[in-house]
Amino acid sequence: MARIASFRSLAKRLARSLPLCMVGVLGVLPAAAQAADGTNSPGGKGAQVYCYMRSAGNNHEVSWNAAYALIKRQSASMFKTSPEHAAVMITEAVVQNPGSFPDCGKYLGSLFEKSAAREATTNSARSGSAAGEANPSAPVSGQPSSTPRSDRYAY
Repeated sequence: MARIASFRSLAKRLARSLPLCMVGVLGVLPAAAQAADGTNSPGGKGAQVYCYMRSAGNNHEVSWNAAYALIKRQSASMFKTSPEHAAVMITEAVVQNPGSFPDCGKYLGSLFEKSAAREATTNSARSGSAAGEANPSAPVSGQPSSTPRSDRYAY
């Protein structure tokens, strides 16, 4: 209890000794710098990597793999970030702060071409199996499949 009281009195003395303008600047300046930068979030960092690599001449696949790996590792979520969500995070970072990512807008379309093609393939596969067509790659009961099964978590 005595420690709490001494901490409060120390905080009051410190607040009285610092000019009010310094307290305001010290409290707002780091947050303002981070917000203006726009690169402290996982999406912002991913956008930095993706846009830099694309402008340096790398293709979409290499740039995307690097940016997505960074986003997955930087996210503080218990769940894995999906590729679609990561693409949206990169797009939001670029659109919200285009000055930090000059000429990156021309690369953003590539982020969504792959997911659209994958979705079309998935939908056609679902409609084919729903129509009752036989699946030639399906394993016979009791035998392992000789063809690799699509991994639903293979992002």
